[in-house]
Amino acid sequence: MRWHQTRQGLLAENVANAETPGYRGRDLAQYDFAEQSGAFSSATVSTTATQPMHFSVASSEGGAFGAQRMANFEITPEGNGVTLEDEMMKVTTNLMDYQAATGLYSKSIKILRTALGRQA
Repeated sequence: MRWHQTRQGLLAENVANAETPGYRGRDLAQYDFAEQSGAFSSATVSTTATQPMHFSVASSEGGAFGAQRMANFEITPEGNGVTLEDEMMKVTTNLMDYQAATGLYSKSIKILRTALGRQA
């Protein structure tokens, strides 16, 4: 679920900077359970100014999940490599995957409560 949250933040940053000249979008590498076992610690968030009027949120979690620059096929004359249609499709897919993970987590908690004799 943290991977989806971190990815949502990167995708939102891509959408927010869709008009920023020279900005190249970022995305996370596909999640690998074998690599990530025990990799979670307390998250820290810092804010950095990339342009005088723009802010991006840099999270230490992005590095743990392997944030990387996307390979852009469409580049605007200003050098921006973000395509809003692609980003919105990624946001929707990420949202549906997050909701599926949340649903599975909720159902597993309900099963454990039922097994303990506490129905909620």
